[in-house]
Amino acid sequence: MRTYVIADTSEASSFDFDQLVDIDESYSRKSLDGSKILARYVGDQPSFLGGKTEYTHAEILDVFSHEDWTSSESE
Repeated sequence: MRTYVIADTSEASSFDFDQLVDIDESYSRKSLDGSKILARYVGDQPSFLGGKTEYTHAEILDVFSHEDWTSSESE
């Protein structure tokens, strides 16, 4: 089962992407303003994400429904 964590984008340089689903920062979802980044992993929480809130798939979908992550403007 995948687990999701939101971190500050500035922390991405310390991510070990070998322990994450995404292969590098460019593949990771970011908030609309670019200040937050999503880290996805399977299994135990990597130590570099220690102490951060973990989300299930259903929970992260709810987070993504908010304006910080999804634009309400039509394209």
